[in-house]
Amino acid sequence: QVQLVESGGGLVQPGGSLRLSCAASGTIFGFNIMGWHRQAPGKQREWIADINTSGSSTYAAPVKGRFAISRDNAKNTVYLQMNSLQPEDTAVYYCKLKKVGITEAYWGQGTQVTVSS
Repeated sequence: QVQLVESGGGLVQPGGSLRLSCAASGTIFGFNIMGWHRQAPGKQREWIADINTSGSSTYAAPVKGRFAISRDNAKNTVYLQMNSLQPEDTAVYYCKLKKVGITEAYWGQGTQVTVSS
């Protein structure tokens, strides 16, 4: 079994920052892609960023330059540093774990991020 536990969400003012964490545990050997998605109210879940075990990362256009994904392989943990947050970043943020070339993924329970003054 694989478990993903997210933390770090909360309420922040526009222009502020938050750092999300996601720790993976269980039978995770071979699952080398970790990433983040988000889902705003009334919208579909959208991809935010991915990172592989080598540290190579990719970002969606809306967050590129503002968000930074990183990982600690020894701790099986992925992070999402979010800067210059805007109200449109308000969403539930989900962590994922998957294998390269495989569509199916494990998901965390989600953590709420609210950007509001």
